Amino acid sequence: MRKVIFAINITTDGYCNHTDMVADDEMHEYFTRVLRNADLLLFGRITYQLMVPYWPDVAKNQSETEATNEFARVFDSLDKVVFSTTLKHVGGNNARIVRSNVVEEVLALKQQPGKDIYVGGLSIASQLSERGLIDEYHLWFTRSLPEKDRGYSKP
Repeated sequence: MRKVIFAINITTDGYCNHTDMVADDEMHEYFTRVLRNADLLLFGRITYQLMVPYWPDVAKNQSETEATNEFARVFDSLDKVVFSTTLKHVGGNNARIVRSNVVEEVLALKQQPGKDIYVGGLSIASQLSERGLIDEYHLWFTRSLPEKDRGYSKP
């Protein structure tokens, strides 16, 4: 049976938003390594729209550091499931929208052959965690950006 793994980067002072933290090469190298054990990413609409088209564009243009470009290539190569009731379509040929029950879909996906399934974003992870469907948690701690440079305020 496939494992469902929640992986997230978080600051030491509690921020989970990508615009509030320093994303360095070491972090990208770590997430590249863990994603090589996956063949499917699960997202809600908000996290999906944060990640796509940004990472596919980096993968195509190779416009960042070597470590960041490699992360982008691995990310872009993986299949993606987006749980949303509002999106009309998703970009790329390896993403699909699922409008059904998150728990039922993940239970079915776990039974299919394949590599690990990674969960991106807090909403989907929360729903799966409540049902005991996350097999592993991978947390990457980093430092925060200065308050003036953050995209969002702390909840």
